[in-house]
Amino acid sequence: MASMDPKAVLEGRVPGRPPVGLILGMTVSGLCAVVALGTDAALGGAGFWVGVLLAILPIPVLIALSLTLDRLEPEPPRALAFSFMWGAGVAVLGALVLNTAGMLYVTVPIFGETEGHFVSAAIGAPIIEETLKGAVLFGMLWFRRNEIDGFADGIMYAAMVGLGFAMMENITYYMRAFEDGGAQQLQAVFILRGLIAPLSHPLFTSMTGLGVAYAATHRRGQIVAPLAGLLGAMVLHGLWNGAAAFGLAGLGVVYLLDFCVLVALIVIVFVERRGTVRRIEAYLPMYGGTGLVTPQDVRMLRSIPSRRAARRWARSVGGAPAARAMVDYQLAATELALLHKRADRGVADQRWFVTRRDSLLELMSLARQAFLRTPPRPGAGLRSGPPWAHQGPSGFLPPRPPGPYGT
Repeated sequence: MASMDPKAVLEGRVPGRPPVGLILGMTVSGLCAVVALGTDAALGGAGFWVGVLLAILPIPVLIALSLTLDRLEPEPPRALAFSFMWGAGVAVLGALVLNTAGMLYVTVPIFGETEGHFVSAAIGAPIIEETLKGAVLFGMLWFRRNEIDGFADGIMYAAMVGLGFAMMENITYYMRAFEDGGAQQLQAVFILRGLIAPLSHPLFTSMTGLGVAYAATHRRGQIVAPLAGLLGAMVLHGLWNGAAAFGLAGLGVVYLLDFCVLVALIVIVFVERRGTVRRIEAYLPMYGGTGLVTPQDVRMLRSIPSRRAARRWARSVGGAPAARAMVDYQLAATELALLHKRADRGVADQRWFVTRRDSLLELMSLARQAFLRTPPRPGAGLRSGPPWAHQGPSGFLPPRPPGPYGT
């Protein structure tokens, strides 16, 4: 596949073109994160390093758990990384400046010291923080809406933004806990924020992600849906921040509410995944005449376990190159089904649809050819065919050599 960049095709971008906007955004986000960390370091002393360690500690696990929901049609790693960095950089530094200014010049002068802090936490902070976190999602809706194929994508990007923001915010909380109450208070705060409720910010921002995803995949609600999602994020965030004023009862209510939201989001992802599987079964058979897909191949594509088994088989047959070709084939086939989903909903320009369809079919063809050209390992049993096609043909079954009489 030397003449084609599979990643560029799958991500729907121009091959070989430097992602200038992404590079600029990552640079700005990184600089903002450095400034925010520098501010904490200047104020925190030894507690700063304790806060950094504890804040980073659960992040790899949380990212891995989030990515398990995105296995059928994974999002581009560079876009996920940018979303995380936006949350950890631009959103955090902007919130630090605006929250501080709002409390000093608006809420405290108007409501007094005690009530001013409560108003700032329950109303001001949710509005500012969710707007800043949601800005990157609105940017994707404007510049990269074709990358958002459904609610799962909106949730994934929102989760990355929220995890980046939460990591940086937790540094401050852990630092203050260590300085004010020592190891005992630090332990309590870490259990609360790092273990019991580590997904609060991702849950809040997922409301914005749902609204943005709806707007990206439907003709109606282009303005209302994202704004409604942003409002939902602000409300959830405000309830969370304001619950502390009502003691354990208030905290119990918001913990239960967030748990219900988490369950609902997981259900949405799995229901949408089943819808994608149905589209694979509905649309891919129409390309049977190309020789790129057979009914047996469709059965392989429609479930994650069978896809994983196909990749293992490909690796056993031809090593890493064959496995990579199988991955490209599977992802291109899934993107093809999602492309038809956009067309059904009337959000795919006809010219773009044809261009995108042809590039995905070409990638499937080149991936299949790359697999078949890969020298099989000794004893791999390539001629016996893929394990999912014992009862019929497959695009990954090499042509039979002609017999002695040309049959």
